[in-house]
Amino acid sequence: MTESISGRDRLRELLDAVLDEENPRLTDMAEHAFASPFHFTRRMTRDTGEAPVALRRRVLLERAAWQIGQGSTVTDAAFAAGYRSVEGFIRAFGRAYGHPPGATTPGSATWLPSPNGIHFHPPIHLWIEENPKKDTGMDVLALQIHHDVDDTAHLLRLAASLPEEVYREVRAPGSTVLAWDGPEESIAAVLEHLVRAKEVWLASIEAADQPEQGADDPAALLERHEDAAARWIAAVNDIGRRGAWGDRLVDALCDPPESFVIGSVVAHVLTFSAHRRQLVRQMLRSAGVEVDHGDPIEWLQGRHHDR
Repeated sequence: MTESISGRDRLRELLDAVLDEENPRLTDMAEHAFASPFHFTRRMTRDTGEAPVALRRRVLLERAAWQIGQGSTVTDAAFAAGYRSVEGFIRAFGRAYGHPPGATTPGSATWLPSPNGIHFHPPIHLWIEENPKKDTGMDVLALQIHHDVDDTAHLLRLAASLPEEVYREVRAPGSTVLAWDGPEESIAAVLEHLVRAKEVWLASIEAADQPEQGADDPAALLERHEDAAARWIAAVNDIGRRGAWGDRLVDALCDPPESFVIGSVVAHVLTFSAHRRQLVRQMLRSAGVEVDHGDPIEWLQGRHHDR
């Protein structure tokens, strides 16, 4: 198995082969990676400390737990995870989590023990920790990026329970976060700006046209967020892989066009996303909704529970 000549990380290519929906069997994975099953297994086990079939089974169980917590049926989650019978899935889930899948509630799904820090992260991406066995190996930027997208989705789901008039009620007259974005006086307005900020910056990074203004009801925003979050994580991962934090981005969406250091763009998005998420929390509390602190410490403790 030769190293990739495309510049893409070879281990990530192997992980893609393991987790591709079309590769349920070891032979499929190896063929996808242009390797024999023997060499594929040896390389994966050496680089991750986990056999490819075991890694796939664990990550898909983590995904299934998340899906059930979001309202999926046990049956749908079982077949999505590649199990031929619901009974087999229930047994495997129970052995892994210590409780049946039906006992999974929103926010209760956690990562399973892993020798390599590779885990499922919604909506479609993996979380890959640096040096998972060493506390000093924590990648703080990865923590912030994943916490941000996860917490935003959490707030959107809370907002979905509100009556329309409460969702759009003016709660902070005259409130603005960034002058050029205009007022953000309601839960609806802050959440829309929270999602749209990533859409606009992604368009600049991807050299795409200005994104059209989408619907701002909670269901539509959650769909928009899931799309933007997946692309945002992939974009930041690519910037880090290329060591491009100091590169300049020419933003043609500005009039006149401006240039920005890419690292400062990521820091900008994280800064104002955190600010808006706390604004939403204040507004939700004023609407009588119980909401947590949005603390990355608590979020990470939940993710690492029983690890």
